[in-house]
Amino acid sequence: MVAEVISDVVVEASGSHRVSLPVVGPEYDRIDEETRAAFAGVSAATAAATLHRMGITRAFMRGPRAFDPDAKVVGSALTLAFMPKREDVAAARGQEHFEKRTALWAALEAVEPFDVLVVQAFGDLYTGCIGEMLSSYLFSRGGLGIVVDGCIRDWPKIRQMGIPVWATGVTPHFATQAGLLPWGYKVPVACGGALVLPGDLIVADGDGAVVVPAQLAKETARVAGAHEDWEVFSRLRLDAGGALSKYYPLDDEATVEYEEWQRQRSGGATP
Repeated sequence: MVAEVISDVVVEASGSHRVSLPVVGPEYDRIDEETRAAFAGVSAATAAATLHRMGITRAFMRGPRAFDPDAKVVGSALTLAFMPKREDVAAARGQEHFEKRTALWAALEAVEPFDVLVVQAFGDLYTGCIGEMLSSYLFSRGGLGIVVDGCIRDWPKIRQMGIPVWATGVTPHFATQAGLLPWGYKVPVACGGALVLPGDLIVADGDGAVVVPAQLAKETARVAGAHEDWEVFSRLRLDAGGALSKYYPLDDEATVEYEEWQRQRSGGATP
C-alpha cells in the first residue's frame, strides 16, 4: 500500500508493517568518573595502540578529524544514527516541524554531563548532522563534544563557542535537507568504520577519535597509562643522547633503568 505519514514520524509501509521513529535503545551505564579521569593523560594514539595489543583492531574512527588540533575529550558515547531517506518510510510535512520529532532532538534531550555525541552519517558530505543551536544545547547540558563521520553546519559559530568537533567536513544544509534522516539514538552505530555502543568510552584528540569498549576501559587505562609513563622516561633519555634502539621501545637494559627511575621518582629523588 502507499505509505501514510502519521503524526509526521509514524508510518505504515504495508498492511502489517509499521515503523515508529525515532528508534530508541535501552538505558545504559556511563563510564564512571574514576575511569574517565584515568584517561586524562592517555592520547588517542596510545589508546588505539593499547587496544590493538588487546585484540581490538577497529577502534579508530576513520574520517572524522579534529577541527581544533589542540582539543581533547574523554567521555561516554551517546550515539545517534542517521539512515538513508526512503519516501515510503518517512516523509516530511514542513521540515522544521518534522525535525523536532526525529532522533536528533531526542538524543540531545538525553545528553548527560561528560557525554560525547557520536553520529553515524556514512561519510555523507551533504547532510549537516548538527548545527549551532543544537551544539550549544549539547554543551549547556554538559556534553563534551561531537564526533561524526559526516558534516556539521554553522562551524564558525560552533568554533566561537569552543565546542570540540571531529567531523569530515562542513555544509550549509540542515539535518533533513539532504539524503539522510536522524533515525535512532542510544543504539549501536558504525562511525568511521568502528562499532560504537552506547556508553563506550571515547578518547579524541588531534590524532582523531578512538572508541574504547566500556568493559575494557579500566584495563586499557591501566596499560595505556604505563605506556605513557615509560614514554616520558624514553623521551628524557633520547633527548640526552641515548640510542633509539635501546630506548624506543625499551630494551631489557633500558627497562631496568626505567624501573629504577620510577622508584627514584616515587621516593622524591631526582632521576
